[in-house]
Amino acid sequence: MKVRVLFFALVVNLAHGNELCTLVKGAKIFAQDSRQTYLGDISNGYQSKSIFNDFGTYGNEFSSESIWNEFSKFGNEFNPYSPFNEYLSAPPVIIKNGELLGFLSTNENMKGAVSPSVLKAYCEEKL
Repeated sequence: MKVRVLFFALVVNLAHGNELCTLVKGAKIFAQDSRQTYLGDISNGYQSKSIFNDFGTYGNEFSSESIWNEFSKFGNEFNPYSPFNEYLSAPPVIIKNGELLGFLSTNENMKGAVSPSVLKAYCEEKL
């Protein structure tokens, strides 16, 4: 797999937010656990596998497979593979066309990371 890391800004202004959404549109999210668990797509909320689909497996706050479920393995802020664990060193990866775009993480010290909340705020309505 060809790997190219594109560094996301931690503080995204509106212009950069649009660029971020264009860049990640259609990307897939995978945990860095031993199974490389698939965590959903970054696509519009009408797509069944989208992390922005409130009724889908990966966007529903009650789904055990959703990053938005704070009680699930990948939504819990204490789980070592959750993007909401601000201390983790192996956050979920964002992959598009076989390339590593960056990481999904609330860890403010991690280069190449974007917070799931920032991603949702800027891209949920734009995709």
